[in-house]
Amino acid sequence: MRGFDCDVVIIGAGIVGLSAAYALAQQAPELDVVVLEKEPRLAAHQTGRNSGVIHSGLYYRPGSLKAKFALAGAAEMVEFCKEQGLPHQVTGKLVVAVDRSELPRLHALAQRGREHGLPTRELGAAQIAEHEPHISGVAALHVGTTGLADYPAVAARYAELSGARIRTGNAVTAIDRRGDGVTVTTTLGEVRTRVLVNCAGLQSDRIARLAGDDPGLRIVPFRGEYFELAPEAASLVRGLVYPVPDPAFPFLGVHLTRDLHGGVHVGPNAVPALAREGYDWRTISPRDLLETASWPGTWSLASRHWRAEAVELRRSLSTRAFTHALQRLLPAVTEQDLLPAPAGVRAQAVDRHGVLVDDFAFAEGPRTVHVLNAPSPAATASLAIGREIAGRARAALDHSG
Repeated sequence: MRGFDCDVVIIGAGIVGLSAAYALAQQAPELDVVVLEKEPRLAAHQTGRNSGVIHSGLYYRPGSLKAKFALAGAAEMVEFCKEQGLPHQVTGKLVVAVDRSELPRLHALAQRGREHGLPTRELGAAQIAEHEPHISGVAALHVGTTGLADYPAVAARYAELSGARIRTGNAVTAIDRRGDGVTVTTTLGEVRTRVLVNCAGLQSDRIARLAGDDPGLRIVPFRGEYFELAPEAASLVRGLVYPVPDPAFPFLGVHLTRDLHGGVHVGPNAVPALAREGYDWRTISPRDLLETASWPGTWSLASRHWRAEAVELRRSLSTRAFTHALQRLLPAVTEQDLLPAPAGVRAQAVDRHGVLVDDFAFAEGPRTVHVLNAPSPAATASLAIGREIAGRARAALDHSG
């Protein structure tokens, strides 16, 4: 490794970057790996603000990487948490049709569940009450493999098991890729490496461009706003309750999630974020806004989804409107039952034509591997995704000599 500080640099110490480091330690323990993280701690953004759900893979298109990774990943995540003594539960979930117009979509989900080999049962209204007495619906789908995990704890364990040198407080400012390696300049110095792996999440497209690779897409941040049910109202929900996804909008919709500590989170309400790390309306980044506004795909996306987004914006600005929408699923909830909870920001990749990149997206250049889109269920499937990234990094090492 003459002239190099390490074999592989991974940018980003969220659950994806740390899973890649862990996978490299398993596949090629002789490699020296450095993980660079701009924040002072691990899992500071998407991983640390995750809902904690172990996704079953129900929603994902057969043959997609999402389906492939999530279907195996749910069981694998449960097994990892068991082995490592990390908090987790397998709870199952209900996907609820609140009126008859949603039944065709619910039946289609049931069919997809069967295609995926998931343990699913279709329920009538009376059977919904057996699982969730306070939830209103005409029919539901019960999915047995959905659960909960403490993903920051999982990420920390990946870091521990990886043996990688993890350097927090190292924001990347420049990348110089040459024929014999890659020099990564950070706020604290330089690191020379044979191969660079970009797992930067909300900053992944920028890191790709710094490395001289055109990602062909832009990260457009969406904030997911959450409430928590007040303690006296938490008994209204026993487990995990989801609406039937609305095809007019690309996200799953507002759902109810009982967490590992007995609290119940409600959300997300999905709105455009005014900064890539904008967890409230007060956080504004002119640079981020300019990049979003100058991307042609942003306007194409807005022209197709503005009606649905107007509904989300109204619910963001009015707790009363949010409560009214939630009462379709949970009639007994009141505005006073909703307490503000921390928000998250989704790193959503959008192409030049305004198409939301729906699957995991990877790209490669000389001595570089980029993870350009890793939305939910990335945490659920992180072990499988880590192995995929590690395989690509090793191939890049072999190619570089």
